[in-house]
Amino acid sequence: MSYREEKIKSLIGSDYTDFNTRKLQDHCSSILERGMHGLCFSPYDGIQKPGDEISEDQIRRRLEIIKPYTKWIRTFSCTDGNELIPKLAKEYGIKTLVGAWLSDNENTNADEIRSLISLCDSGLVDIAAVGNEVMYRGDLSEDHLLNYIHEVKSAVKGIPVGYVDAYYEFNTRPKISAACDVILANCYPYWEGCHLDYSLLYMKQMYQAALDAADGKKVIITETGWPSQGSDLGDAHPSYENALKYFSNAQQWAEEEEIEMFYFSSFDESWKVDSEGDVGAFWGLWDKEEKIKF
Repeated sequence: MSYREEKIKSLIGSDYTDFNTRKLQDHCSSILERGMHGLCFSPYDGIQKPGDEISEDQIRRRLEIIKPYTKWIRTFSCTDGNELIPKLAKEYGIKTLVGAWLSDNENTNADEIRSLISLCDSGLVDIAAVGNEVMYRGDLSEDHLLNYIHEVKSAVKGIPVGYVDAYYEFNTRPKISAACDVILANCYPYWEGCHLDYSLLYMKQMYQAALDAADGKKVIITETGWPSQGSDLGDAHPSYENALKYFSNAQQWAEEEEIEMFYFSSFDESWKVDSEGDVGAFWGLWDKEEKIKF
């Protein structure tokens, strides 16, 4: 083994230099069979997109597919049919991290917050997330987001309340970190142009940065993943093999270190190309036809 291969092995924790695709598939399948902590739930079917109404039937179908492989799911909205997901997940014995989608629209924000509180009151929420990457997108001011967080915390009791954003936002916004019961951090080496060989090392650094900001609070990785197709971003190359390797490395690390992690995502969703380019449609462990990629 060369020095470079030894170095890569020490960084990623596994030696995949002699793994062919079949071995990678088998390895990932065994990890999936053991079960993951959590999956980000992708409800949109075919040409659907956020804002379209989703049905109970399509939610049930997809929950039945992923049920054997995950203990938790994470949702992103509490309206347009998404409010059905926590109820159905509970029927299948799956725990829920339920998110209210916040934007620059105060009317839809009010609907989302109202629905999230109602779901909490109904016992359908294990962790409540008030907003997703609102600071990253610049949709709200920090004080406006804090008002929403405090509104939910005042209304629900006994349920941890947090906010989801890129890991580094919690370091630069201590008021938000202080307001959260739990730090919900998105960690994507791909989106920062990191080469696959060094991606696990980089994610460990991201997680540590979130831990530093958390000041003793629990940190949950609410999103991480690697696209199986699409254009390169810096040194980050989307491919089927790289997606398999990243999934394997991330899951093994999380299992060994007892880190709670939600993998992004369950199913490919075509609508995401509008905001993320060609890689947007290829983050799922299952494809858009609901066939497992392994």
